[in-house]
Amino acid sequence: MDRNSLIGLILIAVIVVIYGIVNKPSQDEIEQAKRRRDSLQKAQQEQVDTTTEEPAAEKEEPAPIEDERTEELTDIEDASQLSELREQFGPFAESAEGDEDFIILENEKIKLKLFTKGGRPYSVEIKNHKTYTQEPLILFEGEENSFGFNFFANKRQISTNELYFVNESQQDSLYADNNPKTVTLRLHAGKDRYIDYIYTLAPEASMMDFKIRFVGMNEIIPDNLSTLNLDWEMYAPQLEKGRENENNYTTVGYKHYQDDVDDLRARGKDDASEEINTRLKWVSFKQQFFSSILVAENYFANSEVSFSKLDEEGKYLKKLDAELSIPYESQPEYEFPMKFFFGPNHYTTLKNYDLGFEELVPLGSAIFNWVTKLIIIPIFNWLDNFIQNYGIIILLLTIIIKIGLFPLTYRSYLSQGKMRVLKPEIDEINQKYPKKEDNMKKQKAVMDLYKKAGVNPMGGCIPLLLQFPFLIAMVRFFPSSFELRQESFLWADDLSSFDSILNLPFEIPFYGDHVSGFTLLMAVTLIFTTRINSSQMASSGQQMPGMKFFTTYLMPVMLLFIFNNFSAALSYYFFLSNGITLAQTMVMRMFVDDDKIHKKLKEKKKQKKTAKKSKWQERLEQAQKMREQKQNPKKRKR
Repeated sequence: MDRNSLIGLILIAVIVVIYGIVNKPSQDEIEQAKRRRDSLQKAQQEQVDTTTEEPAAEKEEPAPIEDERTEELTDIEDASQLSELREQFGPFAESAEGDEDFIILENEKIKLKLFTKGGRPYSVEIKNHKTYTQEPLILFEGEENSFGFNFFANKRQISTNELYFVNESQQDSLYADNNPKTVTLRLHAGKDRYIDYIYTLAPEASMMDFKIRFVGMNEIIPDNLSTLNLDWEMYAPQLEKGRENENNYTTVGYKHYQDDVDDLRARGKDDASEEINTRLKWVSFKQQFFSSILVAENYFANSEVSFSKLDEEGKYLKKLDAELSIPYESQPEYEFPMKFFFGPNHYTTLKNYDLGFEELVPLGSAIFNWVTKLIIIPIFNWLDNFIQNYGIIILLLTIIIKIGLFPLTYRSYLSQGKMRVLKPEIDEINQKYPKKEDNMKKQKAVMDLYKKAGVNPMGGCIPLLLQFPFLIAMVRFFPSSFELRQESFLWADDLSSFDSILNLPFEIPFYGDHVSGFTLLMAVTLIFTTRINSSQMASSGQQMPGMKFFTTYLMPVMLLFIFNNFSAALSYYFFLSNGITLAQTMVMRMFVDDDKIHKKLKEKKKQKKTAKKSKWQERLEQAQKMREQKQNPKKRKR
């Protein structure tokens, strides 16, 4: 044997010895294999003792020797498998395999199903509510949803969603009837090292305490980690009647720590994402009428939120995702308390939590939502206390609002009456200055006429502008009002969604595959009201040429297409509002006499005292002078 062969044999021997030492089963593994072998031998011995009629020759067959060899091979396979698990999961190897069990935690409002794999919520059912198809209302369900940590431990990437927790509560079902109930799911990571998910649900509560406890994790998680990544993913199912409309409200919301509430804009997007580098108080997976909210007792360090739109024909609307950074301290024991909310997007209920949840209800921008919060919602709730029919509530709400806005409506109508009376004199001024170069003189003469008559040309527009916030408030309030969900009225089976008096066998682009009855009524009443208003504006000279056809006919047709898929309550409200406006106009026509208005205007003209110019008139006259100077530079030089 030459020198090179000898060195090769020595190296092979060294490698074999090192491999044997590295893969040598630990004392725990040897004891476990020994207990398994003793158990098998005991079972075999019991079988031999009970078989008394077998011949002695058969009892002396070498089967036990073969079984012992099979057992040794099994032990070797188990040790090899455990070695592979240790290589992949490190200290969490013993939790890499386990039983997939469910634990039910519920009260009168919610039913939470917990899953031992990942220790996470597997499904949440909102009791006392149904989907549009009258099935149990499940916010989320299935293994495709996830909730767990991703971190490094002993130089290995660990995902708690892949590991098995142990039910420390030793109960498969708990009902919080009189006292809070707690479920503790524990993820073992070796001796005296574990992670606890602690769920506590109180009776009649939609908010559940959720606490994460790290014990001994400082031994395996690097000391330089100040945050741990918590990934939360949810597939949002369709719960309401109108899929497209519900999709427009399904998104990820979040509240900045000690600051405002924001969300990803859901309307008209296939997907969206945002990286948030500031602290957050809570994150929500929000749908049209229900939300799942995760609240930190302190804050989340930073996060990245996103959603992606799914197949239009599938069960789910969107996939919602939030990657949250949990503050972490390397200590023998560390806790991070949170809360889960699972419930309806009812404005008053959410506001009672004093966490800004009510901002999830889309009531419009801050410029207009004060009308909804301070006027519409209080009146609606007051009527809801003693009236059960929401169609009647909307009728009374519309009447109350129209009565409250009647002074503005009357002033606008009166201003139009004054303009009608002055129209003959305005026509004379137009005939007096027919040339374009005399436009400034014509405008000055018209303004002098308005000043002498005491008429404000903007008097009819300002009252209408003051009514505009109420219009926007209603557009936002009715589609998001939880009280109207699945409430029927006349032919509408759900006031929060579209109504239908005729289902079409085909789909019309931008219109839909149905005919909304309330939208038709709204369009018809709008034609009558705009025709009356157009005739008044035309007689007063305020209407722009060519606008009569647009406002009277084209705009109602456009709204017919737009509102066909909107909330039936919203179309019903506009139908009532147009009808009441039409009645008010007819009544005001009876009491507002143009001859009396003309007489009063003449009396004001005869008065010797001139009215004080408004700032707007002063600016207009100043602009006229500057324009005249530009048009006549020679006169300016003189």
